Amino acid sequence: MELRDRVNQALKQAMRDKDTSRLATLRLINAAIKDQEIAGRSADGATTVGDPEIMAILAKMTKQRNESVRAYEEGGRLDLAERERAEIEVIEEFLPRQLDENEVTAAIDKAITDVGANSIRDMGKIMGKLKERHSGQMDFGAVGPQVKARLA
Repeated sequence: MELRDRVNQALKQAMRDKDTSRLATLRLINAAIKDQEIAGRSADGATTVGDPEIMAILAKMTKQRNESVRAYEEGGRLDLAERERAEIEVIEEFLPRQLDENEVTAAIDKAITDVGANSIRDMGKIMGKLKERHSGQMDFGAVGPQVKARLA
């Protein structure tokens, strides 16, 4: 089942269950997907957003909410931080399982071996290979410095 269909099924179920907080988050996800479709339209017609794009949208939404949680906790607004955490849980239901530290290290080593990298100039190839294989499963902002350290 496509990711978009899973989101729509969850939305319908949340409506049936009258789960307002979950419903609000699922509507935000749908709105973000539709915004991406509108932004991608060209003069010749509508463009659909596929699973990779939806995963990128969900990853971005999760990152935004994690930053909000940090800001709310620093500001002493624990009630708002808790609401953001609840939204993160709903969003993460549709993302693939995140790799742990050992799996990330193994993935980096495999990508370096597969690309045949031996200098920092090959970092782009390695990151491309990791994104191809593990899109949505790791934080590439954190992985970049690890790859750089390995190549140095």
